Amino acid sequence: MTVTRKTAAGCAIAALIVPVAATAAYAFSPGAPTSSVHTVSLVVAPQTYTVASSAQEVSTTRAAFDVLYTPPAPVVAADPAPAASAATSAAAAPQNYSGDAVVAYAQTFVGVVPYGWGADPSDSFGCDGLVQYVFGHFGISLPRGADNQAALGTVISADEARAGDLVWWPGRHIGIWDGAGGIIDSPDWGRYVEHHAPWASSGPPIFIRL
Repeated sequence: MTVTRKTAAGCAIAALIVPVAATAAYAFSPGAPTSSVHTVSLVVAPQTYTVASSAQEVSTTRAAFDVLYTPPAPVVAADPAPAASAATSAAAAPQNYSGDAVVAYAQTFVGVVPYGWGADPSDSFGCDGLVQYVFGHFGISLPRGADNQAALGTVISADEARAGDLVWWPGRHIGIWDGAGGIIDSPDWGRYVEHHAPWASSGPPIFIRL
């Protein structure tokens, strides 16, 4: 076989190029996978917090204060039964304390203790606070709240009521009956414990015997 100089030169160049190409292909081949640090993104729903401020506070009246402590009012018959039935309820609900003594003790706070949220004469009396304190003096424990106090007694007729019974306007007010047409109560802001006739504008009260 005859090999020309040109052919020999081409073979020599090819012999040089092939190893270099193979080396380059190896050098740039994908390497083995390497471990990497993975990050996780968490999306959290925005949260809203409400902080009370003085601008959000709502002024509270005595009526709202009473309702704050009250369960549903006791069921009272719309049309009270006549005298025979009333006598039965009186027999079933005797007054187990001296009503006159209760009235006399409540009278000592008239014009002395101001109206407020308290239940102590050194501070103030709400209407329910006065009733709670006075009856507590005679060993009768009552909760706060006009309706809560009334719920512990028995509804009686106006004819049965005597000194030391409670006079109650559901959801609004409570006081102590004096047995002679008046009540002792802590009436409202800016006033003191008073002894007066029931408010005609408030409608007739419900009488409660503890």
